[in-house]
Amino acid sequence: MVLGQEFQIFDWFIIHFTENNGMAFGIEFGGLSGKILLTIFRIVVVILGMLYVKKIIRPAFPNGALIAIGLIIGGAIGNIIDSSFYGLIFNESYNNVASFLPNSGGYAPLLQGKVVDMFYFPLINDHLPNWMPIFGGEHFIFFRPVFNIADAGISVGVFLILIFYRETFN
Repeated sequence: MVLGQEFQIFDWFIIHFTENNGMAFGIEFGGLSGKILLTIFRIVVVILGMLYVKKIIRPAFPNGALIAIGLIIGGAIGNIIDSSFYGLIFNESYNNVASFLPNSGGYAPLLQGKVVDMFYFPLINDHLPNWMPIFGGEHFIFFRPVFNIADAGISVGVFLILIFYRETFN
């Protein structure tokens, strides 16, 4: 796919190809050195997370909590792989379809790639009622973020811990 290209599956589900330079929702952190530090930080957090799981696992530990932690760590690993290696193995996808292992090399060195996001769920895509003060008549999209499977795993894992397993980690 070309950067920005999309396929509409349903009115509320679109495959939209975009690349994310930094953290969630396109937030960037300190340019090139910030990107490298962010990737190294992610790697350290994943290693510490796996050591934490090894420490806390015991027969009485709820399986659901382990699944939640697994979703978070797995999602983090997925984003680390994207940001570490995607730039090495693909060329730029702006105005053309990216090639896998191009002869000219990738678009970025190790740890400086972008994370691919593709799921877009504009659940409500309408105009606000005219009678509303200030924002009346404005176009409104509910759930605007574009994300990937790794982001979904992290979000679901955190949600499960906060809702069902918060007491387990006290």
